[in-house]
Amino acid sequence: MSQVFGFSGGDDFCTGGSVYANPKDASIFLSLGRSVDFYYPVPKRSRVSVSFDFDGDWFEKKQKTSIEALPDECLFEILRRLPAGQDRSACANVSKRWLMLLSSISNGEICSNTNEKELSDKEGDDLEFGDEGYLSRSLEGKKATDVRLAAIAVGTSYRGGLGKLSIRGSNTDRGVTNLGLKAVARGCPSLKAFSLWNVSTVSDEGLIEIAEGCQKLEKLNLCKCSGISDKALIEVAKKCPNLTELSIESCPQIGNEGLQAVGKFCANLRSLSIKDCTNVGDQGIAGLLTSASFVLRKVKLESLAISDLSLAVIGHYGFSVTDLVLNCLPNVNEKGFWVMGNGRALQKLMSLKVGSCRGITDAAIEAIGKGCPNVRSFHLSKCAFVSDNGLVSLTKAAPSIESLQLEECHRFTQFGFFGILFNCGAKLKVLNLVSCYGMKDLKLALPAGSPCSLTSLSIRDCPGFGNANLAVLARLCPQLKHVELTGLAGITDAGLLPLLESSEAGLVKVNLSGCLNLTDKVIMSLANSHGWTLEVLNLDGCRNITDASLKAIAVNCSLLSDLDVSKCAITDAGVAALARGKQLNLEILSLSCCSLVSEKSLPALRKLGNSLSGLNIQHCSAISSRAVGMLVEHLWRCDILC
Repeated sequence: MSQVFGFSGGDDFCTGGSVYANPKDASIFLSLGRSVDFYYPVPKRSRVSVSFDFDGDWFEKKQKTSIEALPDECLFEILRRLPAGQDRSACANVSKRWLMLLSSISNGEICSNTNEKELSDKEGDDLEFGDEGYLSRSLEGKKATDVRLAAIAVGTSYRGGLGKLSIRGSNTDRGVTNLGLKAVARGCPSLKAFSLWNVSTVSDEGLIEIAEGCQKLEKLNLCKCSGISDKALIEVAKKCPNLTELSIESCPQIGNEGLQAVGKFCANLRSLSIKDCTNVGDQGIAGLLTSASFVLRKVKLESLAISDLSLAVIGHYGFSVTDLVLNCLPNVNEKGFWVMGNGRALQKLMSLKVGSCRGITDAAIEAIGKGCPNVRSFHLSKCAFVSDNGLVSLTKAAPSIESLQLEECHRFTQFGFFGILFNCGAKLKVLNLVSCYGMKDLKLALPAGSPCSLTSLSIRDCPGFGNANLAVLARLCPQLKHVELTGLAGITDAGLLPLLESSEAGLVKVNLSGCLNLTDKVIMSLANSHGWTLEVLNLDGCRNITDASLKAIAVNCSLLSDLDVSKCAITDAGVAALARGKQLNLEILSLSCCSLVSEKSLPALRKLGNSLSGLNIQHCSAISSRAVGMLVEHLWRCDILC
C-alpha cells in the first residue's frame, strides 16, 4: 500500500500520466505531501449542483442563483405582468418584499390580459359586499399596519379595490404610515369612503397619495390626525371633485385655507362637520359656506373659535341647509344667533341642535323661530340663559315643531312646559326633558283647551317632576304611545294611574326605571289596560315590583318582546309565571341583580329560551356558575349575560 502512495505517476501504472502536471495542485484534495498522486478514472457527471472555486486553497461555496437576487426594478416588471386574481394573491404570500412590491403597482401599470376580466369575475363570485354595494374593511388598534393594508389592497385590486376603508387607532410598534396609504391608493382606485382616526404617523404625503389614486372619493373623515395639514386637504379638494361628506375633528394643522379650497373645488359637498380644530376661524367657515350655499345640507360646528360672523354667514347663505348643529361656541354672542335667525336663508331648516352656547338667549331663540318657520326638530342643551318666555315664543313663531328636547336648561319650569303643550298642541309629537332642575310639582289651574297630539313623552332625572304634573298631562295627552319616566322618585301610583288610564291609542313602550315608589298596582293596571299593544316594558330599579306584576304580564301582554325587571323583588315563582304565559313570546329578558331568583328558575328559563334572543342574569347570586353553564349549553341560540 505504501508503494501505491509513494508512486509518482509512471506510465506503467497509468498510461495517461499524472493527473496534475504540478503535484502541488493535488494538495487541494489530499494533504499527504506534495509528491502524492492517485488514479483518476474518467468522471461521471457530478450530482452536486453547487459550484466550487479551484483557484484558492479552500473550497468557496458560491451563492445559489435565486429570483430574490433580482433588484426591485426587475421583480417589479415581472410582477406587473401577472394576471389578476389568485396568481397575484399567491405571490403576495411569498414574502413581505413581494407583497409591498405588488401593492406599489397601480392599475395603470398592470399589463392587461384578454382573459383577465373573465378570470377576475369568476374568482370574485364569492366576495361579500357591504350595504353600500361595495367592499368595506375596518382596521382597529394592533390590526392597523402597513402590511395589512398592502394585503387588502392586493387582495381586492382585481375586483376594483375597496369602496370603504376605516382605520381607527394605530399600532404603536408597526402602525400605519404613508407607505400603507400609498398601497391603498395604488390598489383601490374606486375608494369612495375613507376614515382615518387617531393615526398620528400619517402625514400630508399619505393623504395626498389617497387623493391622487382615489379620485372617486366621496366621504372623508379625519379625526386626531396631527400630521395632516391644509396642504393635503387642498389636494383632496382639487383631485376629488365628487366629495360629498367631510368630517374633521381635532386636526390642529387644518385651518382656513383647506376649508376654502373645499368650498371652491367640491361643488357637490352635502355634509360638513368641523370639531375642535384650533386653526379654523371665520374666514374658513365663511369661505366654504358662501361657495357651497346651494348644495350644503348638513352643517355641524363644534368647539371652534368662530364668532358671530360665521353664524351671520349661515343665516344669509344657508339656503339648502336642513340639519344644523352648533355646539360649544364660546365666542358667539346673542347678536350672532339673532342675525342668523333674521338672515331669512334658513327656510329649509328641519333640525336644529344648539348646546353649550352662552349666546343663546330668549331674544335669540325667538329670532331663530321666526327665521326658521319650517323647523321640525329642536334640541337645546346646557343653555343657561333660556327661560320659559323664550321657549314659548319659539313654539309660537315656529308652530311646525314636532320634536322638542331640552337638556339641562334649568330656567325652564312647569309653566313653560305646559305653555309649549298649549301652543304646539296640533303638531308636537315628541317631548323630552333631561335634567331640568327648574321643574316643580305645583298644582296649576290651566284653562280648558283642546288635547294635544303628543305621542312620545320622556322625563328623565327631573327630581321636581311629580304627581301634580302627571295629572295635567293626563288631561292634555290622550294620544301617548311611548312613555319614559326615569329617575323620578316623586311619582307614585296615584299620579301615574290617571296618565295610563287616559291613553286612548294604547301604550307601546313604557320605561319606568328608577321610579322607586311604584308598586304592583300600577303595573297590573298597565297590563290590563294596554296589554294588547305593549311591546317594551322597563322596570329596572322599581324595588316594590313583585311576582304579582309578572303574573299579570304573562296573562295580558301577548305582544311584549322586551322586559326588564332588574333590581325588582322578583322570585322563582314570578319567573315560573312568565314561563306559563301561553301567548307570551319574550325576546329579551333582564333579571339582573334579582337576588331571590335561584336555580329553581332554570326549567322556566329553558322554556322561555324557545323565543329568547337575549337573557341577562348578571349578579343573580343564588344561581351558581355550574347552573349558568348548563343554561348556556341549553340556550345556545340565546345571548346570555352572566
